[in-house]
Amino acid sequence: MKKTNKTLLTVVATLAIATGFSTKAEAASYTVQSGDSLWSIAQKHNTSVANLKSINNLSTNNIYINQRLETSRTATTGSYYTVKYGDSLWAIASKHGVSVANLKSWNNKSTNTLYVGETLAVSGSTTSQPVQKITAYKVSSGDSLFFIAKRYSVSVSNLKSWNSLSSNTIYAGQVLQMQEASQSAPAPVKQEASYAEKLVAEAKSHVGTPYLWAGTAPGGFDCSGFIYYVHNKVGETISRTSAANYYNQATKVSNPEVGDLVFFSDTYKPGISHMGIYVGNGEFVHASSSGVTVSKVNSSYWGKYFTGYGKF
Repeated sequence: MKKTNKTLLTVVATLAIATGFSTKAEAASYTVQSGDSLWSIAQKHNTSVANLKSINNLSTNNIYINQRLETSRTATTGSYYTVKYGDSLWAIASKHGVSVANLKSWNNKSTNTLYVGETLAVSGSTTSQPVQKITAYKVSSGDSLFFIAKRYSVSVSNLKSWNSLSSNTIYAGQVLQMQEASQSAPAPVKQEASYAEKLVAEAKSHVGTPYLWAGTAPGGFDCSGFIYYVHNKVGETISRTSAANYYNQATKVSNPEVGDLVFFSDTYKPGISHMGIYVGNGEFVHASSSGVTVSKVNSSYWGKYFTGYGKF
């Protein structure tokens, strides 16, 4: 499949040094040797290229001799994270073992835009405890409307209404009017459809779309262009590349879940040459040479070329 270089700009950067509210994680490290590549290092340490790039804030696959790379990171114990320069929702979600959809839901986000110093909730769980009653709050550096709303058991929409705010932008030193909060946290809102369900629904909505070499839009897709379009459409920002590169970036799994990737080799050229999205019941949706369709992984044709499953 055609590879196009595309730089992802998901963080609106202001040069600042930010520190997360979570406790610092311990990390294993590796010093790059002559002949190394991100792929070979990932294989040595039982991880993925995507994870290495995320942990080390790499935007490309370029590395150099004697460069020190973190190869793993233990989970953080905190529930909040402060955005640093170079972060993206996808990278933050990967670090904390959550989905982009949940991050956006927990932080009342409609886009993937982040700001350096912004505080994000990285867990949907809360403990029920008395909430302090206040009538006004002075914004501190790193605060967000969501963080303040969660702390005092009010909604972001109410905070914006009480303070005549037309956006979520606030600044250090700003005084916000607060309504008295209840003594216990509100009942959780009914959870929306999972990211995987949204991904599969979006993918299936394009069944019948014709095949187009290097196509990345609803007018026509090739197999990797289809993956690129669907993931970005539902909120996970990934770069446009080939099926082989997506295979190298993916974490391999033996028991696929709905929304995982399916890879095939030697269909029209040696090596990884085709891919799709697993939809359950042994089926996958993909942009075949006849157009976007749903097929059986172990069919008489695809079963011969099946290589494995993976996830971003």
